Amino acid sequence: MENISSVLAENLKNLRASKKWSLDKVADLTGVSKTMLGQIERGESNPTLNTVWKIANGLKISFTELIHQPQPDTVVVTKNDISAMQEDHGKYRVYPYFPFEEKRRFEVYTVEIDGGGYLSADPHGEGTEEFITVFDGKLTIRVNNEEFTLKAGESIKFKADRDHVYHNSGQTLTRLSMVIYYPA
Repeated sequence: MENISSVLAENLKNLRASKKWSLDKVADLTGVSKTMLGQIERGESNPTLNTVWKIANGLKISFTELIHQPQPDTVVVTKNDISAMQEDHGKYRVYPYFPFEEKRRFEVYTVEIDGGGYLSADPHGEGTEEFITVFDGKLTIRVNNEEFTLKAGESIKFKADRDHVYHNSGQTLTRLSMVIYYPA
């Protein structure tokens, strides 16, 4: 499997070409500088998770539309097949197991958060929802200034079209499954 940076570069170039958008137009839509977008397209930059989200949200597409490769009808995916995207100095790792496809309005991730790890996420597109199940550890999620703490075996669903925060408020590794649903 190609690394995420090269797939992102190719997908962003192809998307921009299909829409006949200039780098200036994409910069205006996403809030990501023209220089950074050019570096991403040339494979010269390994953007942060938040930068990729800003691009996806600004272009009104799913996150994985930027980082996925076309898949056959039946796929077995192992963790070794996936390049993790990292935030918070590597304490927050997201593994995109099943990327968004137009005919399937969701994507599936596994997330690992080390003790004390934290991610503040920008709102996703209008109507987007997240479904999270915690398998190991403890997870605190803040949405609309309301906090929810989940432990292994617990799940949460929330509207992700607003600011939200993920935090491992414990000391041990938190592992969770995340499904993001995008309305039609």
